[in-house]
Amino acid sequence: MEHPENSDEYKGLAVNKGVEQPSTVNPYFKGRQFKRQPKLSVAEYVDGIVKGNVAVLSRAVTLVESLLPEDQAIAQEVIEKCLPYSGNSVRIGISGVPGAGKSTSIDSFGLHVLKDGGKLAVLAIDPSSERTKGSILGDKTRMERLSVHPSAFIRPSPSAGSLGGVARKTRETIVLCEAAGYDKIFVETVGVGQSETAVHSMVDFFLLIQLAGTGDELQGIKRGIMEMADGIIINKADGDNADKAELAARQFRNALHLFPATESGWMPQVLTYSGFYDLRIKEVWDMVWAYIDFVKKNGYFDVRRNEQAKYWMYESINESLKNGFYNSPVISAMLEQKEKQVLNGELTSFVAARQLLDLYKLQ
Repeated sequence: MEHPENSDEYKGLAVNKGVEQPSTVNPYFKGRQFKRQPKLSVAEYVDGIVKGNVAVLSRAVTLVESLLPEDQAIAQEVIEKCLPYSGNSVRIGISGVPGAGKSTSIDSFGLHVLKDGGKLAVLAIDPSSERTKGSILGDKTRMERLSVHPSAFIRPSPSAGSLGGVARKTRETIVLCEAAGYDKIFVETVGVGQSETAVHSMVDFFLLIQLAGTGDELQGIKRGIMEMADGIIINKADGDNADKAELAARQFRNALHLFPATESGWMPQVLTYSGFYDLRIKEVWDMVWAYIDFVKKNGYFDVRRNEQAKYWMYESINESLKNGFYNSPVISAMLEQKEKQVLNGELTSFVAARQLLDLYKLQ
């Protein structure tokens, strides 16, 4: 009997067969619908980038971010051929503590600078989880207006636990964006301290976003980031917070007078604005363009670009040596043994490191 519960002993209880459930597989599915895009040659990448093809530019940036050796080889060749078309943009670094409103401000800043024409690329360094190594990469959701602007290109990149590595890739991405005709580049940092140094070494103007009413505003004087800033802006200067923002601005101005003169000869300015309500955005960018004009006239603009190129040469050497060390089969075989000796108290950390380095030199 198909349903024993329908027998006489269970009289009064009836169980129906029920409705037949449809298949979980779509009956109209006819196999894989999406074909993998064909690989592009170096010449096709360069040609597409120079013509401003956003799809090709995006694929080239993905190539730069790839960890595969074959992708890196192609990426470096593409970057080398794009170099003659680069260097014609104004690069702006934008930093601030988490929650300062960087993404919202960039949305307003981007629309403002695009009013006069040109193209804008926004390169956002997004923090990655130390546990899962994943990133949200959700900056576009907070740049609602800019993300749909035809002259804007927004590219978030995961820090993946290596600020030096992602910063190098960001600098290479800048070259690609400039070759694609983007004459204004925004680089948004993670906002956790160390990344600011790397970003400062690849931009022409470093903009620091601060908040009022979060405690002792002069606490910022203890951080090296204050010395890097070419301009400080106090966000959320609207409503009841406007007076607090003005007070914070005065305190920051007083703090800046305690710092030595900058190499550029420019005295960093402190302004208030509201990124959410688009208040005093023009004043902020008048300050940025005034700085660019100032350093171009006194020659510091080119000096800073040259120093940055030299800095990244040495950074590339350091990264290459580090990768070569850890990827060495000899070192990989000895690393665990030396680690155990350090943990067991048989060797100090410094002696173990020296022995490994000496072993690497003998290869």
